[in-house]
Amino acid sequence: MHIIKIIQNLKLLILLGFCSLISNIGQAQLSTSDPSPFWSNVRYGGGIGLGFGDGFFSGTLAPSAIYQFNPKVAFGIGLNGTYNSQKNVYSSTVLGGSVITLYNVIPEIQVSGEFEQLNVNQKFKNNIANNDNYWYPALFLGAGYGNRNMMFGIRYDVLYDENRSIYANAWMPFVRVFF
Repeated sequence: MHIIKIIQNLKLLILLGFCSLISNIGQAQLSTSDPSPFWSNVRYGGGIGLGFGDGFFSGTLAPSAIYQFNPKVAFGIGLNGTYNSQKNVYSSTVLGGSVITLYNVIPEIQVSGEFEQLNVNQKFKNNIANNDNYWYPALFLGAGYGNRNMMFGIRYDVLYDENRSIYANAWMPFVRVFF
């Protein structure tokens, strides 16, 4: 029980830190004075996803921010919130965060490592015995092609578990956008 409280406090701390980061980015953009050296190296981006089908809905919001240490190395954090539902079958809520390291071998080629920790809460309409709530870790190694603001490529989850992952496959294409 003590571990659950620690995890809840950690989630709250990450959420507050990220909200503070986003708030400061917004203030820095509105400021008329020169931004501090730190904020001039922060870039932000993220992802939005929507999926619809026959009685199916999926929505994702995943903001992220990175700090560009130099032209080759960046480190960042991200949040992930996803809701899925299949009418009369199930619904799931996925909440979590990630840390990412980006390394530009040359300006156009980027390799990455990303650790993601997600809390998955699944509720089945007709079979509550199958309801589940668990933590799922993922460790992605990837490579992409693009420019400073946009990269596209492929990543692989080295911890992939086909029975627990929210992803259909260990290999996933990606598009990263940071401004």
